[in-house]
Amino acid sequence: QDNSFEQFIINYCNEKLQQIFIELTLKEEQEEYIREGIEWTHIEYFNNAIICDLIENNQTGILAMLDEECLRPGTVTDDTFLEKLNQVCATHQHFESRMSKCSRFLNDTSLPHSCFRIQHYAGKVMYQVEGFVDKNNDLLYRDLSQAMWKANHSLIKALFPEGNPAKINLKRPPTAGSQFKGSVATLMKNLQTKNPNYIRCIKPNDKKAAHIFNEALVCHQIRYLGLLENVRVRRAGYAFRQLYEPCLERYKMLCRQTWPHWRGPARAGVEVLFNELEILEEEFSFGRSKIFIRNPRTLFKLEDMRKQRLEDLATLIEKIYRGWKCRTRFLLMKKCQIVIASWYRRYA
Repeated sequence: QDNSFEQFIINYCNEKLQQIFIELTLKEEQEEYIREGIEWTHIEYFNNAIICDLIENNQTGILAMLDEECLRPGTVTDDTFLEKLNQVCATHQHFESRMSKCSRFLNDTSLPHSCFRIQHYAGKVMYQVEGFVDKNNDLLYRDLSQAMWKANHSLIKALFPEGNPAKINLKRPPTAGSQFKGSVATLMKNLQTKNPNYIRCIKPNDKKAAHIFNEALVCHQIRYLGLLENVRVRRAGYAFRQLYEPCLERYKMLCRQTWPHWRGPARAGVEVLFNELEILEEEFSFGRSKIFIRNPRTLFKLEDMRKQRLEDLATLIEKIYRGWKCRTRFLLMKKCQIVIASWYRRYA
C-alpha cells in the first residue's frame, strides 16, 4: 500500500519491459504486414512510451528532476522535490497530485498532499515522496570503491572496477536513480538484439492455494499484461510466417512439380506447392519475401503431410535398397552357378 523510491524504479523497469513487448509484438507485427504488402486493418493499442518519457526524459523526466534536486545547493527536501514535480508535470495526463493546483485533483481525498500518482500501463500507483531524495543520494563514494578494489578476493575486486586508480573519475558518483536508469538502458539494448519469447504467468488467486480462481484478479492481469491487444492482433493477422526459400525447402516433397528440385524462383515454387495441395486461399497470403499462414491448423496439416511423406520416402528407400540387395545376391548366385556348371561340363 505504501510505495516509495524502490517501488517507483521497479515500476519504471516494468514500463520499459512492457514498452519493448509492445515494440516486438504489437507494433512490429503490424509494421511487418505493411512492409510485406499484406492487406491489413490496423488494430489500435495503447503505447506506453508517453509514460516512459514521463519518468526518464533527460530534461523533464521525474528521474532527471530528482537528480537535479539532489545536486542543487540550498535546502533540499522531499517536499521541494514534489513541488518541482508539480511545476513541471502538472499538465501531464499521466501525472496526478493535489499540490499541482490542478482542479481535477484538488478535492481528491484519496490522494494525500505528500504523494503523487502515476497512471502506469497496468493502472494507477500512488507514491509517497518521503525518502525519495535520501534514497536517490545513497552513493558509494570514491574512497570506498578504491578500498574494495584493493581486496585480495578476485570477485570483490571485479565488483568495484570504478575503484581502479587508473580509472579515477573526479566527477560526482552517479545517483541511485541514474545507475538504475543506465542498467535499464543496457538491458533494453541487449533485449533488442535478441529474438525473445514471452511467457506470461497468470496468478489465479492471492492465497497461493489450489482450485481457487479469482476471475476479477485474472481479468486485471490480462488487461495490464497487454494480452487483449496481443490476442486481437494475432487473431486479425497471421499465426505463422516464413521466407519463401526455407518454406519451399521444407515442404517441396509434398508436390511432384517441386520434388526433388525446383528450378524457378522460390515464390513461384511455393505458389505451385500450395495450389497442388488445394489449401484454401483465405488461409494464406503471399508477401514480398514471406508466405503468411493465418491459422495454426493449416501449419499442423502441412507438418502432418510432411511427416507422412517422410515415412513414405523412408519406405521407398528401404524397398529400393532391399530390391538392390536381393538382385545383387541373385546375380552373384547366378554367376557362381554358371561357373560351377561350366567346370562340371568340362570334366563330365
